[in-house]
Amino acid sequence: MSKFDAIRPFYETEVNDAIQGVLHHPMMKALMNFTFPDLPDEIWKEQLLRTHSTRDFQCNFTYKSLKKILEKKSDGLTTSGFEKLQKNTPYLFISNHRDILLDTSLLNACLFENKLVMTASAIGDNLVQKSFLRTLARLNRNFLVQRGLSPREMLQSSKLLSEYISILLQHENRSIWIAQREGRTKDGNDATNPGVLKMLAMASDEENLMDYFKKIQIVPVSISYEYDPTDFLKMPQLLAEAKQEIYIKEKNEDFINLMSGVMGQKKRIHIHVGDVLDKELDIIKELHENSNKQIQALAQIIDDSILSNYKLWPTNYIAYDILNKTTTYQHLYTENEKSLFERRLEMRIDHSNPLALQGFLSMYANPVVNKLKYENAI
Repeated sequence: MSKFDAIRPFYETEVNDAIQGVLHHPMMKALMNFTFPDLPDEIWKEQLLRTHSTRDFQCNFTYKSLKKILEKKSDGLTTSGFEKLQKNTPYLFISNHRDILLDTSLLNACLFENKLVMTASAIGDNLVQKSFLRTLARLNRNFLVQRGLSPREMLQSSKLLSEYISILLQHENRSIWIAQREGRTKDGNDATNPGVLKMLAMASDEENLMDYFKKIQIVPVSISYEYDPTDFLKMPQLLAEAKQEIYIKEKNEDFINLMSGVMGQKKRIHIHVGDVLDKELDIIKELHENSNKQIQALAQIIDDSILSNYKLWPTNYIAYDILNKTTTYQHLYTENEKSLFERRLEMRIDHSNPLALQGFLSMYANPVVNKLKYENAI
């Protein structure tokens, strides 16, 4: 397994040493003081020093931090679909991606509460450049997706990643979380990048790709936030794309997005886990012999599940009505909800810039547009 050292989480034998290495870091103190506000520092430090496994770290610290985030920075998390999953069974969760840390962390909290196998989760190495964040990611069973590589390096990295994911799913009884595309959705249009599926397929040991995907048990996941705490932070990139300009990130942009996503107000959150893809894969196999066409068809099936099961909030309907100058969905929100959203719009967007206004509203309205494609979805 040493071939995976550059991307893997900590082995259990490494967990305690890693904790000792970050025990006195100011960000660890801030995190623990937020999570356990009434606990003296000496107590949580002692508890951390007695932690020797990833599971213990996740259950005793990460899970409790998430509960505190939900209590302080949201109006609660609801779920659907988890009752369909089998205990002691690994799944490949392919999810839409809205928040750098919370998407996967909240899914794991739900899996933990439902006594299901928790995930090892993919995270871009660009997001954990700071050594403390990299240690925290590895303590939470994140594995690294290497970014910014040459085409040749990217091919080798993809093969390594694919093999690692396959081993975890098929031999380590470990579920996997991976986003349906590189990077978070900025414009509200969730879509599966076939490149992600091609990467996963590199480890196939089956003659037909669909037989391999059937074996690793794909479960599409839809996650939605009533308010995106990073909505205004996504605007510079959206505006650059609207003007067909190349967007270059600021130095600390990823870190600011990461912290804003965690600590910003999200209001209500919903996670839906779809059905394990099974018969759909048989149909794809029958219809298409070409593997590229199979991948395209599979991407569409995943999109159909994610979009049709996406939970729409009043903010989505309000944005749609404002953008389209209609009252189509006014029965699905209150005047108070509308005025709160308009106040947010006023505070975060320059109204003299029509592109910015349209981009912000579209971010919230596009999930409505996408869900309209499915019969009885709204």
